[in-house]
Amino acid sequence: MSEFPVTAPADDGGVTPVSLASRPTPLEPAPRLARALGLGPDDLWIKRDDLTGLGGGGNKVRKLEWLCGAALAEGAGTLVTSGAAQSNHARLTAAAGARLGLDVVLVLAGTPDAAASGNVALDGLLGAEIVWAGDVDETTLAATLEEVVARLRSEGAAPALIPFGGSSVTGARGYAECGRELLAQAPDLSLVVTAVGSGGTMAGLVHTLGAERVLGVHCGAVPDPARTVGGLVAGLSAGGAAPAGLRLRLRLDQVGDGYASLTEPVKAAMRTAARTEGIILDPVYTGRAMAGLLAAAGDGEVRPGRRTVFLHSGGLPGFFGHGPTVGWARGGAAGG
Repeated sequence: MSEFPVTAPADDGGVTPVSLASRPTPLEPAPRLARALGLGPDDLWIKRDDLTGLGGGGNKVRKLEWLCGAALAEGAGTLVTSGAAQSNHARLTAAAGARLGLDVVLVLAGTPDAAASGNVALDGLLGAEIVWAGDVDETTLAATLEEVVARLRSEGAAPALIPFGGSSVTGARGYAECGRELLAQAPDLSLVVTAVGSGGTMAGLVHTLGAERVLGVHCGAVPDPARTVGGLVAGLSAGGAAPAGLRLRLRLDQVGDGYASLTEPVKAAMRTAARTEGIILDPVYTGRAMAGLLAAAGDGEVRPGRRTVFLHSGGLPGFFGHGPTVGWARGGAAGG
């Protein structure tokens, strides 16, 4: 089993990350999308973290570099994590385990009949064991996860628990590093727009770029995104306290009826990105983030003459596990 360390920042918490991602990911101009939003041709760029390489790509790869580094340091032989049936994080944990020669157990909400396509199909291809928890709430899912960890230990395995979404202080260091990568590519960036699921991506970016340059779009994965992100920012900061006067920029207007719902603004945002730049977004995270960007351009929060970066955090495999979305996409005709 090979371990390839990457450059760690000064506040690495003593963890040596492993290398799983292709980096730096591209930063691409999006002039046709910018024009559709009323921006100048050089005002909008897309950070292609859907192209991190491993297991279909996505933002979780950067977090897993740190989380797997910590797991290996503890002598783990099995990675265990949880998520929704179409969890991108679960898929990439399975891929990380395959790359590092570790067993992977995924505890997923739902049933085997719920979604045998998209990310679930890839979980199996990558060799992960799936434990279906049924139609459960967050508390029951966490309890099932603990039961699985206890069972593995009783069988003599050495499991490492990877947090939901990869979002812990350790995992968020991957996006503190991404913030430095972005500054090297675009020193004049004014704003980064990102989806907020379990919070680690936004927290890492805020740690490096400052809260004023990061706009998070809440996707409904956690009940209190400000508290979740703020806690992670505090953990990344010296002394474990959030910077004085921290004011996170969060849009809460794209959740709709909930995490699993597909709203008209999200459908419009997915259509706009696809038909202006050939960029495919998913209906849960990046579609909501793009809908938030469109809304921010409409109300003046995103303005011409300033460089805005949209963080594309991946999720394409999950698109094919969302039946209503795929059915809508088959409409195909312009304006459909």
